[in-house]
Amino acid sequence: MASTISAISLFLLALFALAHFSSSVQGPNRHVARLAKRFDPVEHDTPIVPKASAAAAGDKYLLGVGKADITGPVVEINFAGYADTEQRGTGLRQRIYCRAFIIGQVGKPENRFVYLVLDTMSGDTAVRNGILEGLAKLGSEYAVYGRNNVAVTGTHSHSGPGGWFNYLLPQITSFGFDKQGYQAIVDGAVLAIKRAHESLQEGYLDFGTTRIEDANINRSLYAYLANPEAERAQYPDSTDKTMTLLRFRRASDLKAIGVLTWFAVHPTSMLGNNTHVSGDNKGVAAYLFEQSVKGSDAVADGFVAGFSQSNHGDTSPNVLGAWCDDGSGQMCDFQTSTCSDGKSQKCHGRGPLFYNLDLGVSSCYELGRRQFFPAKELFHSLDSESTPVVGPTVRAFHYWNDMSYYKFPLPNGTIVQTCPAALGHSFAAGTSDWPGAFDFTQGDSGEPNNPFWSVVGGLLRTPSHAQKACQAPKPILLDVGEMTTPYAWTPNIIDVQTLRVGQFFIIVSPSEVCTMAGRRWRNAVKAAAQEAGMTGDTEPYVVIAGPANTYAHYVTTPEEYAVQRYEGASTLYGQWELPAYINLTLRGLPYLAPTATGSPPAGPTPPDNRAKSLSFITGVVMDGTPIGKSFGQCIKQPSSSYSRGAVVSATFQGANPRNNLRLEGTFAAVEKLGADGKTWTRWLDDKDWRLVYTWKRTNGALGYSEVTITWETDVDLDPAGTYRIKYYGDQKPLIGSIKAFEGTSNSFTLN
Repeated sequence: MASTISAISLFLLALFALAHFSSSVQGPNRHVARLAKRFDPVEHDTPIVPKASAAAAGDKYLLGVGKADITGPVVEINFAGYADTEQRGTGLRQRIYCRAFIIGQVGKPENRFVYLVLDTMSGDTAVRNGILEGLAKLGSEYAVYGRNNVAVTGTHSHSGPGGWFNYLLPQITSFGFDKQGYQAIVDGAVLAIKRAHESLQEGYLDFGTTRIEDANINRSLYAYLANPEAERAQYPDSTDKTMTLLRFRRASDLKAIGVLTWFAVHPTSMLGNNTHVSGDNKGVAAYLFEQSVKGSDAVADGFVAGFSQSNHGDTSPNVLGAWCDDGSGQMCDFQTSTCSDGKSQKCHGRGPLFYNLDLGVSSCYELGRRQFFPAKELFHSLDSESTPVVGPTVRAFHYWNDMSYYKFPLPNGTIVQTCPAALGHSFAAGTSDWPGAFDFTQGDSGEPNNPFWSVVGGLLRTPSHAQKACQAPKPILLDVGEMTTPYAWTPNIIDVQTLRVGQFFIIVSPSEVCTMAGRRWRNAVKAAAQEAGMTGDTEPYVVIAGPANTYAHYVTTPEEYAVQRYEGASTLYGQWELPAYINLTLRGLPYLAPTATGSPPAGPTPPDNRAKSLSFITGVVMDGTPIGKSFGQCIKQPSSSYSRGAVVSATFQGANPRNNLRLEGTFAAVEKLGADGKTWTRWLDDKDWRLVYTWKRTNGALGYSEVTITWETDVDLDPAGTYRIKYYGDQKPLIGSIKAFEGTSNSFTLN
């Protein structure tokens, strides 16, 4: 046992240095001074929403939408996504949310589903279990929601706190399981579903599509080109440029209550050295859309905009391409994503506003705009041209499948099998969105340039000959699917789930789906639905959503898998993973037929590691203040006046925000003085992109800290007037209970 523990310790220290999921470019930690007028989400040449239609086509459904805060601890917790132990939260750029959408069949209350969009890295087994348990506690009215019809998807943001995963591997860089952050996500998701359920009413659905030309590129084009030329010729681009928007309208007055969009782009605009929590570019797009429709006569109160993820696995928001930060002025090597030194560390993707050097803040906002504006225009156009959702059927199926040596036939009859989960050497190389460490490269064969890491990976589990043969041509670095000490490292049991309303099908993927893999999967489901006559004379429409329910890394085509770039090395279950996913989806498809009853057998239950998960995350011991200072005292006042467009800041004697997450509340606000010269009203709070909260520990032994609140004012958005900055905190004494406090800056004018 002692030798095993020593091996684990050595391995964890090594793994901390590896890039895990993906990401983009380094730069100094400073905020954007202001946003240009073209960033304004409110002022436009044309109306942002359509007038309510006089009539609606399509069938009626039960529709409900809801939204709730899931912002976990914004400081001292490692972020989920880049798997960099140095990337720990220091504050908040924008709160993150769960957005819930319920669609039900009129007259058959048991036929409905819940689709969740979380501003998190992914869905997760632990979180999903917690949500289902939370729904069960709400009472019999919520018994209709369960394993079969609740889909938990993440936008795949890389800018939120981690520590909430069910499996050991993604827990490593966060130093284990963080119950506080986990509970924030679970409680917020349950609240969002409750709000959506309480808003249920009859309504209509319709959808449309639009092309977005400038919001994604393929970061693994070399692998994409391994797909058959004839297949590639069917598509104009190496990434999917189509955004699909599904509109929810209530029947009583045809006001819109929400929209769901699907578009493929990695939320890796905020870079791996950003330490402020946000929803990345998807969160920005949702925020802009929801802000833009406030007060519209065509939109109902409580409108919710979900910007969901699609087949984004090999996409990047860093649309200027991958460049070497070595002074050469050269792009990274096309095949290996390396630079002149033969390594990947200096290869970084560049976002559209890369040259602002602000940790991706400007590029993130711009990528959010590039999704928001087309969605807005598409929403505006639906009254004149849209596809109504028709057919009363609302169905969902879900089951689990063990991917360890799952045997199934290919369409040509050949029997193949998947494998226990394993990660290849190129997994450790990261991507041009955020490269890995040491001497790993894209397309790494494992020999002979990484013998040390081959030994390190083998300390815990040496792959068997059968596993090596099954995973070939992947050189196995981490045989994680066969590691169970102290508990399972990575899932072998995955969720298989698909939702249907009318002719609209949603494939819910546990893995990040690459571009061509998504196309094959969608095409297979569409063809099978047509062949079975499931939608009558109406053509089926299929979207892919994920990563959802259980995070299972990537899925590429077999041809891309053979290339073994990052995405192929991160395809856990071997070269036949995609055909297996398609096979499993088609197995469940008959349960979505209009005449279908029941659900498929549940399959093997995945392990629930919540109770046994390790945690080395230390709690808050105490907060203190220097002699002569008090909590909330403004120790650095703003100037007396500013020109609009300037950056305003105030610093307060602070306390650790982990004492109280202030869910559905705020840590910071800007207040504006009314015309009466007496009344202060809130102008901005920490859900708004332009108000940034930063926490800094100044004395660890005595618990001193400071909070700086920064307001990036805007010439067009912020009127002249008198303002002040508010800080809301909670302090923990060494003995006693946590107490709330407030801080208020001096007033200042904006001219």
